[in-house]
Amino acid sequence: MPENLEDDEIFIEEDLDNDVLGNIAQRTWKIAIVDDDEDVHRATEFSLLDVKILNRRLEFIHTYSKAETHERFAVESDIAVVLLDVVMETEHAGLDLVCYIRDDLKWRDTRIILRTGQPGYAPEEDAIRDYDINDYKTKNELTRKKLLTALTAAIRSYDQLRTIEASRRGLHQIITSSAAFSMQDGIEGFASGVITQIAALCGVPSEGLLCAQCDEALQFDNSFRYSVIASAGHYRNLMNRPIDEIDNPVIRDALRRALSERVSLFEEDNMTLYFSGRGKRAIAAFIELPYALTAIDQQLLEIFCFNLGVCLDNLGLVSQLKNYAFRDQLLMLPNRLKFIEQLDASIENATPDQLLVLIDIDDFAEINDVLGHRYGDLLLRAVANRLQLALGSQVFLARIGGDVFGLLGNRFALTPEKLQKIFEAPFIIDDSSHTVSMSMGLVALDSYSQSGADVLKDASIALKRTKGYQRGSHTLFTREMGVEIRERALLMQHLHKAFDAERLFLMYQPQISLSDRKVVGFEALLRWRTDEGQMISPTDFIPLAEHSGLIISLGAWVLRTACYTMAQLLEKGYSLDRMAVNVSVIQFRQPDFIELVKRALHDSGLAPHYLELEITESVTMNGTGMFEEALNGLKSIGVQIAIDDFGTGFSSLSYLDKLPVDRLKIDRAFVMQIDTQAGPRIAELITQLGKKLGLSVIAEGIETDTHFDVLRKMGCEEGQGFLIARPMLDNAIEPWLASWK
Repeated sequence: MPENLEDDEIFIEEDLDNDVLGNIAQRTWKIAIVDDDEDVHRATEFSLLDVKILNRRLEFIHTYSKAETHERFAVESDIAVVLLDVVMETEHAGLDLVCYIRDDLKWRDTRIILRTGQPGYAPEEDAIRDYDINDYKTKNELTRKKLLTALTAAIRSYDQLRTIEASRRGLHQIITSSAAFSMQDGIEGFASGVITQIAALCGVPSEGLLCAQCDEALQFDNSFRYSVIASAGHYRNLMNRPIDEIDNPVIRDALRRALSERVSLFEEDNMTLYFSGRGKRAIAAFIELPYALTAIDQQLLEIFCFNLGVCLDNLGLVSQLKNYAFRDQLLMLPNRLKFIEQLDASIENATPDQLLVLIDIDDFAEINDVLGHRYGDLLLRAVANRLQLALGSQVFLARIGGDVFGLLGNRFALTPEKLQKIFEAPFIIDDSSHTVSMSMGLVALDSYSQSGADVLKDASIALKRTKGYQRGSHTLFTREMGVEIRERALLMQHLHKAFDAERLFLMYQPQISLSDRKVVGFEALLRWRTDEGQMISPTDFIPLAEHSGLIISLGAWVLRTACYTMAQLLEKGYSLDRMAVNVSVIQFRQPDFIELVKRALHDSGLAPHYLELEITESVTMNGTGMFEEALNGLKSIGVQIAIDDFGTGFSSLSYLDKLPVDRLKIDRAFVMQIDTQAGPRIAELITQLGKKLGLSVIAEGIETDTHFDVLRKMGCEEGQGFLIARPMLDNAIEPWLASWK
């Protein structure tokens, strides 16, 4: 080399004045020499021996062909500069490698200096224009000084590009970290996240990281206790221990200083980050560094620490929200969501002999209504406390909602007998004794593969079965119950479709005077025939319609259609007294029911006194005051009222004298008794009661001449049944009337 060494040394000294990067002495710049000439490799490395650029030494990587370069670069990273020969095994091998580096490896920051001893194979202008290279030199012009100049410029450019990219990645990591911390579970999870995110942000392993917290609750004499709340690597054994037990005085003092002085500390081979929001909780993280940080690294970490402070402020709020999401605030028990989560875990872990029990306090709504919600709350707390005391921590107890508790545990600890015994002793509420009856629904989790929510539904089915059939006892869910419920759900879906597709229709059963056989009216009866021609019984689909709310629109359609049919019969000259239409309790509860009746009458042109609404005895039991008002409203417009299925309920007869009723209807079951040993006693009693109250009496289910004669002789005025006529379609009414005698 013709240039003297002193000139080159002066050139290097100019770069050692960089204050920001002057302390980075641990890292090197990777320089790849790609050339098929061994002498070029030796000369290049010799000329750059012991040279530092931007205060880092050079690390050389040697390859001698295109194929070898492919193989070596595939496992390398962070190569700052490639000194690349144009011509090796082929005249375009070097240019092919340029494409490989840029297009396949996606090394955009790496600087490529093209060197050639035969410029003709790749003219400089064409190579600069067509290929992403940064410099082009012939080998004979690359003296030591010029090589050093070109290499320094290339490394400086590479470092600037990497700094910009690091800044971009760091900002992205900060945003990602903030989102991640919002999901952390408690302060320990937050601290663990700090370790993970700082390691990712700085590009360092998590071996030398730990977090400590200042616990101000343990302040004594203006001194604080600092404890390790997250650790990794060789500090893992320090978890939950005071930092005074850390053997390394550098770490111990750095954490104590950062927490007490509330500052972040940056040293050459470590840093201690401090972050705290507006709250009192503060955390410091000590991180070992394999290299000193650049200025931009420190700036990014300051932004990161600020974001962590905001997240730390929100941590208490997140914990509180989670508490509200998974805990019942009245009884401070796990709630329905938490119970389902526990069920999911039990099913996933296939825990043996697990039993789910739902406990419902019988008549709790009435307790609230009569004794007040405060009393009800006290009773719920007393029940919860007794269950916790009796069952202990081995059983998972939750409040599912209202007065329903969920229990999950070993089936031997949750037998119905043991649970009933817990409720034998009365509860003392406000110095008064209160005995509690409870109903239960049970599900054995063995072989269950469904979700926890599905299991809870099955338990609710069993509980509902208990409440409906034998309150105060228990029901174990069976697969048959599930099949029944699914069939009911399927039937409900088909019912909605049938209504939309007009597969529901009305049939009409005549009502006659028993004394002279004169037709006095018809009862409109709803029927459903499926697409396959199967008739579905009203006893099956009417309860479904009531349960789903379809009865509102369905009932309105029945009422309107029946009114139109009656209006047409009257218009044709038939002498009839009424059209009877059954009304559900759900319809009666609608605030606009009377208006709906008025519209049906107005639109059909039917006078109100021709319409009779049949209500069941059970309807009148749902609050006499409300029904008195509704019935009085209907009577005021002229509509007739009949009580259907009279005698099948258990209500007091005293309400009968208060309600504006026109007619009592003897239930078919009492008519059938005429043929039995019991005889017509109940039917006769209802007939006499009607006469005493000034009400007409009609019997349904008349199927034999005996029924007809007995009812007529006892004074029952009207009747209907198969003996007289089966229900018929509207187009069959006129032919039947013409033939009736």
